[in-house]
Amino acid sequence: MVEAGKLNDLDQYKFAPEGLSVPIVGKLFLGDLVNLTSMKASLNKDAPNTGMSFFHSYKNNEELHIFLRGTGEMMIDEVRFTVTEGSVVKVDPDAKRSWWNTGNEDLYYVFIQAPANGLKGAGVDDTIFNEEKVPWN
Repeated sequence: MVEAGKLNDLDQYKFAPEGLSVPIVGKLFLGDLVNLTSMKASLNKDAPNTGMSFFHSYKNNEELHIFLRGTGEMMIDEVRFTVTEGSVVKVDPDAKRSWWNTGNEDLYYVFIQAPANGLKGAGVDDTIFNEEKVPWN
């Protein structure tokens, strides 16, 4: 377990991959913090009138976007729609995607990426129920 910090403080993180002319502010990748081995995950914050200023897609990974607070727009291929607190969006690897904070407050969201069709068990198929009693019962 690690503390990632307060969501309001995410703007201290900057993602500036080679070839990107403007760094992405407010993106904290969680993989190195918790030693993820089969997915990418990040906590994200976009100030009003900011967001992803280009379209992108992936070779292998599907993506799950979970919006926690704020209002924005997302575009997947040719479909443009509003996202707000509680919006959950799945994006296929080859779909082009982008999003933008259209509101007056910060837009907070979680992104999770994993290989498409990589899940080996769903529901309780991969669950092992242990006999040990939990301390809060």
